[in-house]
Amino acid sequence: MAAMGDSGDTAKNLTYVLARGAAEMRYEALPEEVRRLARQCVLDFFAVTLAGAGEPLVRILLEDALAETGSGRATVIGHAQRLPPLATTLVNGAASHALDYDDVNLALTGHPSVTLLPALLALGEERRANGRALIEAFVAGYETECRIGAALRPAHYDLGFHPTCTVGTFGAAAACARLLGLDAAQTAQALGIAGTQSAGLKSMFGTMCKPFHAGKAGENGLRAARLAARGFTSREDVIECVQGFAETHSPKFRPEAALAEPEGGFHLRSNLFKYHAACYLTHASIENAAALRRRYGIGLEDVVRAIIRVDRACDRVCNIPDPTDGLQAKFSLRQTTAMALAGIDTSGIAVFSEATANDPALVAARERITVEFASGWPNTLSELVVELRDGRRLEARHDSGVPMSDLDEQERKLIAKFDALATPVLGARRADALRQAILAFDEVADVGEFLQLASIGAG
Repeated sequence: MAAMGDSGDTAKNLTYVLARGAAEMRYEALPEEVRRLARQCVLDFFAVTLAGAGEPLVRILLEDALAETGSGRATVIGHAQRLPPLATTLVNGAASHALDYDDVNLALTGHPSVTLLPALLALGEERRANGRALIEAFVAGYETECRIGAALRPAHYDLGFHPTCTVGTFGAAAACARLLGLDAAQTAQALGIAGTQSAGLKSMFGTMCKPFHAGKAGENGLRAARLAARGFTSREDVIECVQGFAETHSPKFRPEAALAEPEGGFHLRSNLFKYHAACYLTHASIENAAALRRRYGIGLEDVVRAIIRVDRACDRVCNIPDPTDGLQAKFSLRQTTAMALAGIDTSGIAVFSEATANDPALVAARERITVEFASGWPNTLSELVVELRDGRRLEARHDSGVPMSDLDEQERKLIAKFDALATPVLGARRADALRQAILAFDEVADVGEFLQLASIGAG
């Protein structure tokens, strides 16, 4: 997608320009670092999807799909059942976001990989695509959704829309269009079909509907690309037209942000991986609390009062003051900070539970923690002030919005995360084989055969 703003490209033809960029994406033109980041996204995706596959919301969706469509030919990750591709995309997408442990990009203001990979894997399995084709399509979709997200932010998010679903639908459509080999005009039609299906509300955070958003983005994007391939028509200017997506979804549409060159040439270079199983905007506060605990040897019982300072935007995202279950706890600055001060390992998925949310010591600690808001801060920045019983006042500051520059270290951390999440589901031998295949994903000859490693009961 280099030189996207050349040749007089303006807001008048933004949808087509983005469609052309996706259609012209080529694996051979991708820098090796970008390919490696794509493989790391695939690794992280399978880790969180396998771990989320047993969640109640996933079982509900799986049972509903089986009742509606019966069995099919696409792999449901972490299960023995198979479904038609659209239903599989919905279930796998919801599973991948069920734990809120998946990757983030701030240009999108959401979760990119979980909107793309469920659709691409289902379509790739159907078409017997290879790993290189999937990486190419993944990067095409990733860059498309981040560019659209950048043009709408922050007003789109502040209005109450969840870009993982709204903008992610466009990304999934672009990715699937690339895998289907659609040209620019057909891809623009797919984006139009995607745009009229796009939805998702932030008010659903803390409920089963938030992970449902990821599944719907992939499902609707896949449907859009398939329909466009068959000649189904839409508008080629869905983003910028009168009463189009931008006009109806963001009062501060900035097409120049979509056309701007991202740092390093790819938005994928700014991908952020999660190492705490909670909302990303709680991560900086968790890091602050953990750092103070390590540095000064303090415990939860030593804290008389604590003050968390974050950007005002966090109030509508992760400030559930008194969570009562594990899902709500993931969106509670007070709860997650109390857990970190107590020395609880917030990388573990089991710690976000009803029992932990209602633990008397943590509930009492939450009452000693105050959240204050600042304006004009990055929403990934947090300051923590802790007042101790011995009179000391400790402070920490952290910004979780800075990507790791050491990809070797990042890969080591992602491998540890994958092993911790995938091994209990697949067993050590199967998890090891899947991990090795993902780290060499470019060499996968048939996505369908590869996916057998992630299917329970497969040979």
